Amino acid sequence: MVACTRKAPHPSQPPGIRQMSRHARASRVLILSDTHGRLHPEIAALAEDVDVVVHAGDIGHPEVLARLAAGGAALVAVRGNNDTHQTWPADDHATLEALPLDAQLALPGGTLAVEHGHRANPVARRHALLRERHAGARLVVYGHSHRPCIDDSASPTVANPGAAGRSRTFGGSGCILLTASTATWRLTSRQFALDTWNS
Repeated sequence: MVACTRKAPHPSQPPGIRQMSRHARASRVLILSDTHGRLHPEIAALAEDVDVVVHAGDIGHPEVLARLAAGGAALVAVRGNNDTHQTWPADDHATLEALPLDAQLALPGGTLAVEHGHRANPVARRHALLRERHAGARLVVYGHSHRPCIDDSASPTVANPGAAGRSRTFGGSGCILLTASTATWRLTSRQFALDTWNS
């Protein structure tokens, strides 16, 4: 089934290759993207109750990463096309430079691959290109379009959590919660109204 819509259903360390314990019964993963320096508070709250946070780029400010890691979750983040020296504070270019263009996370039952998605063109072939590039993964996560999507029409599954900030959210700030066990991976899209965001 392909669930790629304009509107999703309601409901540590930066970067690199990370591995969660394969002996764990299940890992809880928060997947988000395109914060552009602003993080919806309800998504920030979800980050406090997961094992791993995966950010698919266009982070916008190192404070976003700090808030996501504050609850103790492992953090995997990649660089988006808008994560540049011009958009980040001049005194923290080291964090920006440490962000890879793509990363992999070993979880119980398989590997999650993440990149921002802006290098997978043309857009009409984006999912096919991401599948080719990360053929060994169980799930490929990307951002860039700001459009929530879970496409399990082929393997690996390709998912976009939508935008977790205020910019072009197409119905509200979005994220995906993944519960990964050796037997099953369950993806749940979440979306939060901007009018609940007072800051």
